[in-house]
Amino acid sequence: MSRILTDTAATALWHQLIREAEHNGAAPLDDEAESYLVFLLMRHLRDAELGGRVFALDYLEALHDAPTPREQRLRDVGDRCLLIAGLYPHQAQRRLVGLDYFLALGAQAYADIAGKASNAWAELYRRLAASFARLVRVLVEVRRLGSGIDAIGALDRHALCLADPTGAAQEFPGAIVIAGGSAMH
Repeated sequence: MSRILTDTAATALWHQLIREAEHNGAAPLDDEAESYLVFLLMRHLRDAELGGRVFALDYLEALHDAPTPREQRLRDVGDRCLLIAGLYPHQAQRRLVGLDYFLALGAQAYADIAGKASNAWAELYRRLAASFARLVRVLVEVRRLGSGIDAIGALDRHALCLADPTGAAQEFPGAIVIAGGSAMH
């Protein structure tokens, strides 16, 4: 029987969960990315707007803001794309978009912050954009640890492997994952 931990800080519990997900998903992160995920999960724990947002519109509106609100709004777009792709992929299915939509939009939002920021955060967001698919992979594993259910299907798993080729060996042992053409035949 598992015991309920009552004397451990929430931050430490989230951090432990992220590390376990990294290990199980064979998706190691650096310390800054781990910490970013922990605080992202804590910050958006009760995000009532998550399911009702139109991320592409939020992204376009953010691009027209003044620099400080732009960075905050782009961060929210990236964070919410990360959460939907990793923890709530059924939201993507209900919206009739694939995981690749959230992978591309979220990574681009972080890259835009990195490209326009003139502060110390630019390097962090550059790394988050580059490792966006790996962050999603960790969150997919967090969901699997919590529910015991694999929430993403084969096509979305393939999209995740294309975005993070180092994870392809974990997802499809012995297979070579290649990108297909975008044209329908």
